[in-house]
Amino acid sequence: MKQITANMAGTVLNVLVQNGAEVADGQEVVMLESMKMEIPIEAAVTGKVKEISVQPGDFVNEGDLLITLED
Repeated sequence: MKQITANMAGTVLNVLVQNGAEVADGQEVVMLESMKMEIPIEAAVTGKVKEISVQPGDFVNEGDLLITLED
């Protein structure tokens, strides 16, 4: 399993993918708000979305799991 994690603490503004979607390396998958700035979280690998662990309004810390991908 491949995992996409938060690279900083913030509030989830939007999840840009759905379960079952194909994700490419470098594709924006989650938008966070931190210190009044919108921070896109990008996939570092390709894969298919298996599980989304967050929803808009959730607060996440650096390193928290956002999305799980499968090959």
